[in-house]
Amino acid sequence: MTPEPEQAWKQMITEEIMAEKEIILAKSAGFCFGVQRAVNKVYEEAEKSGDIYTYGPIIHNREVVADLEKKGVRVVESSEEIAALRHGTVIIRSHGVSRQTDRQIRESGLHCIDATCPFVKRIHRTVEAESAAGKKIVIIGNPVHPEVIGIMGWSSTPVTVIQTAEEALRFAGEHDGAQQEICVVAQTTFNANKFQDLVEILKKRSYNVLCVNTICNATHERQSEAKAIAARADIMIVIGDRSSSNSAKLYEICRKECPATHFIQTWNDLHLTLTGAEKVIGITAGASTPKNIIEEVYNHVRADL
Repeated sequence: MTPEPEQAWKQMITEEIMAEKEIILAKSAGFCFGVQRAVNKVYEEAEKSGDIYTYGPIIHNREVVADLEKKGVRVVESSEEIAALRHGTVIIRSHGVSRQTDRQIRESGLHCIDATCPFVKRIHRTVEAESAAGKKIVIIGNPVHPEVIGIMGWSSTPVTVIQTAEEALRFAGEHDGAQQEICVVAQTTFNANKFQDLVEILKKRSYNVLCVNTICNATHERQSEAKAIAARADIMIVIGDRSSSNSAKLYEICRKECPATHFIQTWNDLHLTLTGAEKVIGITAGASTPKNIIEEVYNHVRADL
């Protein structure tokens, strides 16, 4: 059927407007390998009979955790809760746990499934080996993040967590010229550029610094891609849970490039006021953001143009 003249005109105008605007969705947006692996394990176990527990939320995403709760998966977060369990399966979250917690779960008689991200597991092994060799451990990361807390628990020597330049300078001042060997590792989702800056501070003031860059490649690629898109965008959208460290760092990176950066958890949080002058809208998402949430945001942004 041939459209009416007025309908054809409106359709032509709409197509021209859409052609002038661009929505760029980051290729790296969404679950990384470690998160996908952990989430798959929990869903597989949830299909079986029996009691299923995760030690801490399996990932930092309320939508996923809530969906798993509907399937009977419960979260335990302390040694006391583990000790109180008599049967069932405990899944170690993607962030990993301390050596003590790991041992308790494995010796509890419960069925244990270790869903620790392999990149986090590598840090555990590095810290365990280097501390056993007598090195003091420095972790570049967030001291209250479960991944960092777990890493600390694999060291047999004192551990210092550094997150800011001020903390790095203070630590370097305390160890200025010291002969003690120091092993520096990073939280896997830490800002790669900031990590290098902090390491340089330590190296300038301290001797015998062994630096092991443990930021995972997926994190580095995600951050680099987000920065490049934000540099082009009039509006940038970062999708991720508020408790997600890697999502917060994406927001931090994008906001430096694009002041009009929005940090949302789902499309319901997005309240864009478009002037019509926006040509490029960028979208990225943290490693704990499910594909369906990303698709919902993309579709709503497209509908608003």
